[in-house]
Amino acid sequence: MPTDPGARAVLRLRNITKRFGPLTANDAITFDLHEGEVIALLGENGAGKTTLMNILFGHYMADAGDIEVFGHALPPGNPRAALEAGVGMVHQHFTLADNLSVLDNIILGTEPLWRLGTGRAAAWARIEQLSRDFGLAVHPEAKAGALSVGERQRVEILKALYRDARILILDEPTAVLTPQETDDLFATLRKAVARGLSIIFISHKMHEVLAISSRVLVLRHGKLVGEAATADTDRHQLAHLMVGSEIVAPEVGGAAPGAVLLRMREVSTTPVGNAVGLRALSLDLRAGQITGLAGVSGNGQAALADLIAGETVPDSGVFEVAGEGVGAWTPRAALDARIGRIPEDRHRTGTISDFTLSENAVLEAYEKEPFSRRGWFDWTAVDRHTRAIIERYDVRCPGPDARIRLLSGGNMQKLILGRALEAEPKIILAVQPVRGLDIGAVTYVQNRLIEARDAGAAVLLISEDLDEILTLADVIHVISEGRLSPAFARGTKTPAELGVWMAGQGFGEYSHAA
Repeated sequence: MPTDPGARAVLRLRNITKRFGPLTANDAITFDLHEGEVIALLGENGAGKTTLMNILFGHYMADAGDIEVFGHALPPGNPRAALEAGVGMVHQHFTLADNLSVLDNIILGTEPLWRLGTGRAAAWARIEQLSRDFGLAVHPEAKAGALSVGERQRVEILKALYRDARILILDEPTAVLTPQETDDLFATLRKAVARGLSIIFISHKMHEVLAISSRVLVLRHGKLVGEAATADTDRHQLAHLMVGSEIVAPEVGGAAPGAVLLRMREVSTTPVGNAVGLRALSLDLRAGQITGLAGVSGNGQAALADLIAGETVPDSGVFEVAGEGVGAWTPRAALDARIGRIPEDRHRTGTISDFTLSENAVLEAYEKEPFSRRGWFDWTAVDRHTRAIIERYDVRCPGPDARIRLLSGGNMQKLILGRALEAEPKIILAVQPVRGLDIGAVTYVQNRLIEARDAGAAVLLISEDLDEILTLADVIHVISEGRLSPAFARGTKTPAELGVWMAGQGFGEYSHAA
């Protein structure tokens, strides 16, 4: 997307520096953003991208440097000033009030509380118009807490658009969108950019960066280490700039499937709120095999993951683990059956933010040896275990006693991965395991899953990223409205063919044949 060389600078950052104790998160970063331009900001997890954007939006105050928006100095540490200056930000991790409706989440803070009731009709109409224009379908009356991950992301984007942002910061905006939804969003962004909207686009998906941006800025260890016009660079060059070395793609190789470790036959679950339940779903997870589950967000993936993790029980059907019925099925029973869990949301369900790395590392095994002996907690064993995970899984952190909320998303995910794999699970439930991770962390996590498969584990990979499914899965199922497609061997279906199943087509004929 070329930029008019004569376009004015709408945003100027000069020598932005931010330190957290001995760590320099941003080191004298300087760049301009022009009217009608899309800048892509790339870097490994922990490179300083989110810190820089939080400084721009007023969540953090820089230790040095200044910011100018539309020719005026931006007061530091003041999100309200950033909003009034026309800066909007869509965070990677959602900031919605679960007990409020979509409508109330979007308009909250845009007018005095005593006037909230007076403008609802106009707000409703405007939200519906934005939804149509941007292809971000959500119902204004739906409670935010009942929305799928994909729907919550759409609401976050609508919040920024509703506030008339002229500079829009998008932090992983397509992480939960299908390829078709991403194409629709990009088409709308191009129209908006043509009318003067300027965008800072943070993504780990190289093809998206190359498709939507005008320029690419690369951060590494807090420094701006590279800048290039998008038309003059490629994936290989950008990946090398991001990590400072070559990236070797995972070698999946052929699988050697063994015994069925988890079996479902005609399993159904009750829908909860707006969430889809399972509909007569049949599935086998085999030792030494990665089973990929593709689908549009909100089509039953959460119901299946919750069932396997022991958070729900089936209403009907047969559910067996290691050849036996599950009986009283609970999260503890799932752990005792050696099911390792990498949850979808590392912040809400994967960790406890104010706990240390050590405390989070033993969340699922704190009452067992060697961490608990005769009713006494052995902190020495916990520390030793945590340090082993930090070393083996390359968790970059201050140490075991640091609060886990201080880690970048990629390092937090590595700790969760280590917690699950060090328990030597027979079945691994990996839900969106690389969402929001940089290319280096993605490769690391994927290689670990392949190693677990080759060691004999049965892996269920639930992902909305078709590229990830097509790369890693030995067999692929598609889930749509709680129904499961037949199993497709790797390489037998194109993305377009899988997309047909994701749209719900083909299930009628399959069900009839079954």
